[in-house]
Amino acid sequence: MMTKFQFSATLCIGLMSLSACTKITLAQEATPKAQRYEINARASEIDPRVKSHPEINFLLETPSGRPADIQNAIVDTSVPQRGKLVIWLMSHNRTLFDRLADYGLHAIQVQYARSWFSICCQEKPVGPHCRGNIRLEAATGQDFSDEVSIPKPDGMMERAYQFVKWLERTNPEGNWGQFLNADRSGLNWDKVIVSGSSHGSTTAARFAKYVKVSRVVALCGPRDQYQAWQALPSATPANRYFGFSHVLDGGWKADHYCRSWELLGMNQFGPIVNVDKSKPPYQNTRRLITNFDVGGNEKIAHSSVQPGSRAFKGKDGRYMHEAVWRYLYTHPVDVVGPPVPADDDCEKNQQQ
Repeated sequence: MMTKFQFSATLCIGLMSLSACTKITLAQEATPKAQRYEINARASEIDPRVKSHPEINFLLETPSGRPADIQNAIVDTSVPQRGKLVIWLMSHNRTLFDRLADYGLHAIQVQYARSWFSICCQEKPVGPHCRGNIRLEAATGQDFSDEVSIPKPDGMMERAYQFVKWLERTNPEGNWGQFLNADRSGLNWDKVIVSGSSHGSTTAARFAKYVKVSRVVALCGPRDQYQAWQALPSATPANRYFGFSHVLDGGWKADHYCRSWELLGMNQFGPIVNVDKSKPPYQNTRRLITNFDVGGNEKIAHSSVQPGSRAFKGKDGRYMHEAVWRYLYTHPVDVVGPPVPADDDCEKNQQQ
């Protein structure tokens, strides 16, 4: 991609005298250096419509005055590009973003109104669509729930759209405009991978039920036990959902993950595969697990399936799941494993 190297010149236009001059900007084409770009900006600086929602503890600034709405982006133009944008729905994970850039993916992390989880839908029993509807409202900024009021500028879709438009202007070398739709009124979701861990992975899967996306990557998720949205018709084909979790994660032991995976239809594309006992392409399945030693700690198990301090490492300190992460984000969605029947030991009809 070419960019413009700009310089200024003064042009005098003779009308009644030579004293009428105007300053113009001339541009010379230059080839930018292929490199990695890491960019961050506050959502409130990109879009002045955004606001805090203290009722769900979603703030633009912390009580001490520190910015709480910083969003992050990465692209590496020195590697072959895949023409896909990953939208990460949790706190920024720079170690993961480094890998996404290595794969030739663009990636952004947006701050959207997601802090409702420990505040809303706390009644027991909880309604079968309570959490699912809030997830959809938080993702879209549309009115799907009576429990919250999240306007469009504070939903994931609009935050991502405004961020990409801003990146197109401020980082033209990254070619971010390719992810806008034809009339530039929103993102081209056919080019978008929605992904997250835990709470974020569940919202990614719920959103993909409503909007057709290129792929869903759910790390330690999706979960949402007692909810019914997983079995709803899906705008995103079922072969585009990928999941990875640790078997000691409480969500796995309580059948929450296996339930969601089966209700989403992921068992139609291969068996559950232990990545520690298999090699890529893992039978082309969509359901991956690990059982590496976490000392019996469920919390470590939960966060161990994403790059970070709790991930599986060898004696040399290298991550042991590098191939897994690459598979999750880049394996061709049309290359699938054989269908397998639902597991009778996985309880799908869960009651609170």
